[in-house]
Amino acid sequence: MGTNKTLLCIHRDPAQLRLLQENGYELVTATNGDHGLRLFKSRHVDGIVLEYHPGIAAEIKQVSPKLPIVMWADHTQLPDCALKSVDALVSTSDPPHFVWAAVHFVLNVKQSRHYEGMPGTQTSSHLRRPGRSSKGTGTFAGQGFSTSH
Repeated sequence: MGTNKTLLCIHRDPAQLRLLQENGYELVTATNGDHGLRLFKSRHVDGIVLEYHPGIAAEIKQVSPKLPIVMWADHTQLPDCALKSVDALVSTSDPPHFVWAAVHFVLNVKQSRHYEGMPGTQTSSHLRRPGRSSKGTGTFAGQGFSTSH
């Protein structure tokens, strides 16, 4: 199943994101924020998956505001400002397929619905921070979702 979409993955252990590659995404990887920014500036990508790196998501959104960003992090230790520039947050305590689901959502579902400017929708600037008891719960651009395990 090829998606023909390229993801920039900024993660200290990019091998953890192999499920994305197994599902047809081409991965461009960086193990730190500085290297990730250099890659972002040097080639086209369709989306970004990253661990929390202070200021990286905000810098990317300044250059390319509509580029989807999925953060994969321990959300209980994130400052509130970390979520202002991301389109989805997946907890590191969630199974790996949650990352794939979040990427699929922000690249396909969210973009096809043309969220920006639609009444009753919220953009990433309204992204809610899930509480500590949110295992199995993620947040997409202000909309909660959950899955049963």
